[in-house]
Amino acid sequence: MRLSGTLSTLVALAGLFTLVPAARADYVVLRSGQRLNVTSYELLGGMYRLQLVGGIAEVPASDVVGIEPEEIFASPPATPATGKMAYAELISSAAQRYGLDQNLIVSVISVESNFNPKAISGRNARGLMQLLPETASRLGVQNIFDPKQNIEAGTHYLRDLLLRYDNNLVLALAAYNAGPQNVQRHGRVPPYRETVNYVRRIRREYARRKGLQTAEHHADPNEAR
Repeated sequence: MRLSGTLSTLVALAGLFTLVPAARADYVVLRSGQRLNVTSYELLGGMYRLQLVGGIAEVPASDVVGIEPEEIFASPPATPATGKMAYAELISSAAQRYGLDQNLIVSVISVESNFNPKAISGRNARGLMQLLPETASRLGVQNIFDPKQNIEAGTHYLRDLLLRYDNNLVLALAAYNAGPQNVQRHGRVPPYRETVNYVRRIRREYARRKGLQTAEHHADPNEAR
């Protein structure tokens, strides 16, 4: 179904689909001036496929003039009861290869794409770790939407940034979001609201996951054996 220029059409669509809980939200800004609150989106050919609370709609890419992050995000989805997190083996392998804490990689993916391997941002960053095509190409990625290649390249890039900034996580994350050239130009986290919020959200999520890991470690009944 394609999105018309009116919100009334969107409301009519809502009843045709099962409600999907929002873990992340953005605003898609249309040429008409409408701002649609979406939980995910994909660029398929010349169309944006939008996931809204209550429905799915498609809109021509030419009608989209911007995609803006919402200032307040709900918590990312909890790890399934089985304990098997999506892409866990790929993340663990990349973490070991590049010497990073896998909790950090999980936190970046959670904030960047909410584990949607087909995610595309308004700046054309793609996949789980939201790589720009030129960055992915430089790191040898052939299929940017392939979870293994995307996670490997994103982890590699994040490791390189940490080395560049002497393991200063704040600056590395800022550069991952805004680009090293902007960090260099300002000599600190660039004063962009999106970047400041991005660094804050990943650090918060990283601390939360580390805290959960510590709690599980101390609660392990086999630890004392």
